[in-house]
Amino acid sequence: MRQSSSSPSFIRSIDWVTILMYLLLVFFGWLSICGASYNFETEELLSPGGRPMMQLLWIGLGVLIGFAVLSLNTDIYEVGAPLFYGAMMLLLMVTIVIAPDIKGSRSWLVLGPVRLQPAEFAKVATALTLAWLCNQYEFKIDSIRSYLKIFGIIFFPILLILLQQETGSALVFLALFLALYREGFSGLFMGLSASAAVYFISALVLEDTLWWERTDADFFFVCNAILAFSAALFGVYTHDWRNRWRYLLYGAGIVAGVYLIAGVVNFFVSFNLVYVALTLVLLLVGFFAYLALREYLLRYLLLAVFALGSLGFFFSVNYVFNDILQPHQQVRIKIALGIESDLKGKGYNVDQSKIAIGSGGLTGKGFLKGTQTKLNYVPEQETDFIFCTVGEESGFIGSSALLIAYAIFILRIVALAERQVTKFGRVYGYCVASIFLFHLFINVGMVLGLVPVIGIPLPFFSYGGSSLWGFTFLLFIFLGIDARRKQYTGH
Repeated sequence: MRQSSSSPSFIRSIDWVTILMYLLLVFFGWLSICGASYNFETEELLSPGGRPMMQLLWIGLGVLIGFAVLSLNTDIYEVGAPLFYGAMMLLLMVTIVIAPDIKGSRSWLVLGPVRLQPAEFAKVATALTLAWLCNQYEFKIDSIRSYLKIFGIIFFPILLILLQQETGSALVFLALFLALYREGFSGLFMGLSASAAVYFISALVLEDTLWWERTDADFFFVCNAILAFSAALFGVYTHDWRNRWRYLLYGAGIVAGVYLIAGVVNFFVSFNLVYVALTLVLLLVGFFAYLALREYLLRYLLLAVFALGSLGFFFSVNYVFNDILQPHQQVRIKIALGIESDLKGKGYNVDQSKIAIGSGGLTGKGFLKGTQTKLNYVPEQETDFIFCTVGEESGFIGSSALLIAYAIFILRIVALAERQVTKFGRVYGYCVASIFLFHLFINVGMVLGLVPVIGIPLPFFSYGGSSLWGFTFLLFIFLGIDARRKQYTGH
């Protein structure tokens, strides 16, 4: 028997603790926007049209939207997920064509005084569609076809948003892969992604000393790095756990033996050891391909592709970095990696943000008393860099309390996801938690200078209606699913 949205049993089923946490985060986010907007020229903090007043309007409408979403029958999300996804993809394509250029990005639809960013709502559609796919009868993440479907659903909106020149919003969709590990998504992809990141960073950091001079010693180093990464991935993801250490020792012994023999021979007949290293990489690729055919396991084929693709990836970084990434993105990455220092240019925001946070000390300067904020030293301090206002006004204690609150909030969503009785609800819940975690980690990381500045909001804190409403949709759809979970068990 289905529960009515006005029935006492349904109201009792709602997770009011999570809703209370949502309201508290939104409230303290509004206070932070007040602090970020306040300066010596501010005559009235709540003046009509000012950012605090506008955010209060977005919050009021967002709460109404949230409870309206909560009252809807959640079957429409499961049945209509593909249609919702298709409509959002069409809207993203239209946005590329009709959106005006705002700070180098064509991702905002301007409707009179209102600006909406469709990418924020595309996250909801993509998460629902992934949950719908995983809930299909006999669908399992164990075949090439299933992986292609997942990659297609996630990467299609990424491509469209990249065409809008909105890199930050596009990268958020990668967080959805985290949600799929609970459903059997191979951890090999995490290993591949981590290796690719290490390759990319190493190539940039050592650009002037290694890769682009193309010396034999450099290529020898590259080949051995590929052997090491491939062996590590094989040790983690081989299906034969009992014998993995024996295989790794055999492999290490073979490599050491080959190099020993090559070194002895090279003492009498001079030749280039690079060819030996390259041959070992190709033999490893052949070994992985043989295992893939013999055991009929996708993981070994991916390892073969990884080892072979690593050669090309190492030497493609120069092209990708210089010819594909925008100049401002190149500078931000180099600043984050410590390759360059540009305190008056692209690194200005991060440097001033760290000064603002550091000036807050242990307990902070107090509400509306942040000097860095008042003097507008930090650009975008109401949006992408709102966390620096928290640090300056609330200090280390306040910033830590906020991070702890976010951690509890995300962990509670995970706990709610685990108690779902349908795969649709569980997968969607993990998607919600993954998106919040990615936003939190990247936003705080870029404010502290730990990751490149890519411009994504801090959930419920950054100024803006699109992000607030997008996060509200994302959360309250899940709370509605959770509140109706008992109808599937007959209780």
